[in-house]
Amino acid sequence: MPRRVDPKTKKTLKQIILGGVLLVGVGVGVRTCVSRNAAAAAATAKDAAAAANRVVPVVVVPVVQRDMAIYLEGLGNVLSSATVTVHVQVDGMLQRVVFDEGQTVRKGDLLAQIDPRPFQATLDSAMGALMRDKAQLSEAILNLERYRELVTNGLTTKQIVDDQAALVQQLRGTAALDQAAIDSARLSLEYTRITSPIDGVTGIRLVDQGNLVHQTDPGGLLVLTALDPSTVVFTLPQDNLVEIARELAAGPVHVKAMSRDGATELATGTLKLIDNQINQTTATIRLRAVFPNPQHLLWPNAFVKTRLLLTTHKNALVIPTAVVQDGPQGSFAYVVDADHNATMRPIVVEVTEGDQSVVSSGLSAGEQVVVDGQSQLRPGTKVAPRSPDAPDAGATAAPTSAPATPPPAGGAGTRQ
Repeated sequence: MPRRVDPKTKKTLKQIILGGVLLVGVGVGVRTCVSRNAAAAAATAKDAAAAANRVVPVVVVPVVQRDMAIYLEGLGNVLSSATVTVHVQVDGMLQRVVFDEGQTVRKGDLLAQIDPRPFQATLDSAMGALMRDKAQLSEAILNLERYRELVTNGLTTKQIVDDQAALVQQLRGTAALDQAAIDSARLSLEYTRITSPIDGVTGIRLVDQGNLVHQTDPGGLLVLTALDPSTVVFTLPQDNLVEIARELAAGPVHVKAMSRDGATELATGTLKLIDNQINQTTATIRLRAVFPNPQHLLWPNAFVKTRLLLTTHKNALVIPTAVVQDGPQGSFAYVVDADHNATMRPIVVEVTEGDQSVVSSGLSAGEQVVVDGQSQLRPGTKVAPRSPDAPDAGATAAPTSAPATPPPAGGAGTRQ
């Protein structure tokens, strides 16, 4: 007869068996995890070794020592040195128009002609009146001399002499009025010839020949604009005022006028003045520069970019701005030595002008610095340098997630 197992004993045996299975499972899991970590560590070490031996292609340029011009860029608009609306000074019929629209004229050149015949007739009449009154004056003077001789001999009275003297003075005044009328008529006749008051360029003709023109016509005949020289009024931040004023006091300050996109140089001139007030709303200062404009590339009211030459750094160390890298401790650059190893070098950037920067310390002339590919570099990385003009060999290094290592403490520069 089989032996009956106690239920409590049976339960205990099940718990022991279950515990043993769990212990076996934990052991297998721990062993698997250890194996995986070891494999990952080995793979990481292998990648690190591969990264250490990897050659990174980079683009390098030499540090150049040369003069570096520093410009201040602003936005301005062109103004003519003189603008004149030509009006007629006498009323009459516009007999002919001599100028062509857009023509360059000189001061005194004939622009138009008003019918001169009425004014010539007025002049002739005034001259005739003067001749008549001068004849009367001559007769009165002769009579006055006769009367004075007669009064000396007691043959006439002093009253007659005084009356004759007054007549002479009256006729002299009439002759003077006649001369003034002649001068006025001659001036009006000159005004029938409309001449250019300045050197400039003619605009669109506003009145055609054959029309009656008047002094009170609001539009005038045309607008003359002086284009050579031209001026440009532009603005710069007030923070540059002290430097600009110092340079202007030392001598001429040169300014370039550029096209709106900054690609074409239109003219080169000099700074004329600094405005006497700062715009409080925009914190800017207005300046005026004068430009020779013989080719008429600057046109009034056109917007242009200006480049004011503030100073020139002599024998400066110049590198592309893309060379400069920023780290937690300041600016640095990667320098490639003769063995094609990349070395991190703390630098001090003195000033940046466009895509070029002036370095005051940290680099020497002729050293090769990395301008492209810095993100894959660490100190001591082996590199395959090439110049920007050399064709790319097509080698592309695998990107790395490791950031560029910052320069050592205490050697950081300040990029301006």
